[in-house]
Amino acid sequence: MLALIWAMDESNLIGKDNKMPWHIKEDLIYFKKMTKDHIVLMGYNTYLSMTSYYKNRPFPYKKTYVLTHHNIDDERVIPIDDFEFVLNMKEDIFITGGKTIYQLYLPFADRLYISYIKGVHEGDTYIDFLDLDKFNLISETITDEVRYTIYERKK
Repeated sequence: MLALIWAMDESNLIGKDNKMPWHIKEDLIYFKKMTKDHIVLMGYNTYLSMTSYYKNRPFPYKKTYVLTHHNIDDERVIPIDDFEFVLNMKEDIFITGGKTIYQLYLPFADRLYISYIKGVHEGDTYIDFLDLDKFNLISETITDEVRYTIYERKK
């Protein structure tokens, strides 16, 4: 299963200066709960952002792949430069960002985990390519600050 997971506000904003444009603890807990002990793939900028959160600590994932052409000297991650590598994996994998990586893998996604952050925030990175017509909403949980959704690709 290939799953994409992200949070976005009501204007489809996902980032500001390569960081989250908000700090909502419950959503961070949700993200960690969903991805912990799983295989994840992220792009180089998301990797750089993660290193600021997990300075000298291990990432909470089973394996962490970074799709990049940069050289990375970090034993916590496995750099790859082959887009199709992930598509050929037999294990479940979460795509954790950023925008370009989401856009590359959305056509192949089996599931989408989207946290809709209430309100409009300031930032510079938007999901402007999302078409949910190929997905069914299978789960929804609403809190004061976030609407958590899970979509599954239509058969």
